[in-house]
Amino acid sequence: MSGKSDTGREDVIDEFGTAVNMTPGDLRKWLATDDSKSVGQSDGGDESVGHASGRRIVELLEKKKADLTDDDIAHMRKVVGYVHRHLGQRPDGDVTDSRWRYSLMNWGHDPEA
Repeated sequence: MSGKSDTGREDVIDEFGTAVNMTPGDLRKWLATDDSKSVGQSDGGDESVGHASGRRIVELLEKKKADLTDDDIAHMRKVVGYVHRHLGQRPDGDVTDSRWRYSLMNWGHDPEA
């Protein structure tokens, strides 16, 4: 691999580490809740896209950096993009029990943390 792609990969890993502020254990517990399962868009299945992403994020957080595949890096990039976009849509008022917060938490980011 060239130094350039290594740098891009490292940047994505760093950005993912900043965007995802929940631990694997906290995210796993959250994903088991009814609130977690109640939000997000489905692509035809029983599970929302964000909920499925959350399960993948738990796996990524538990992987060693050296074991990350190109597909893993692509998902990390998707997570970073989602979190940044969604944070820009913060609603007014208390977000503690909002669908907005719950959706972000499915993607591994708790804005109340």
